[in-house]
Amino acid sequence: METSNTPQVPATVPVMTIERFAELTGLSPDTIRRQLQQGNLPIAKIGRRRLVNVALLTAECLISEDWA
Repeated sequence: METSNTPQVPATVPVMTIERFAELTGLSPDTIRRQLQQGNLPIAKIGRRRLVNVALLTAECLISEDWA
């Protein structure tokens, strides 16, 4: 059985820091910030922090692919 080097995201993580999301996707934090500003990624604001809303992103992807 082959082992994957792809980082795995736990299914229970509803939000994620920009830095961690960038690390897992292989994109730069600046790219993630730009995508958040343009509305291409869902954002969750908690206090002063802006986080990637992984739960909403997952739901949107499943709906767009008609898997929900």
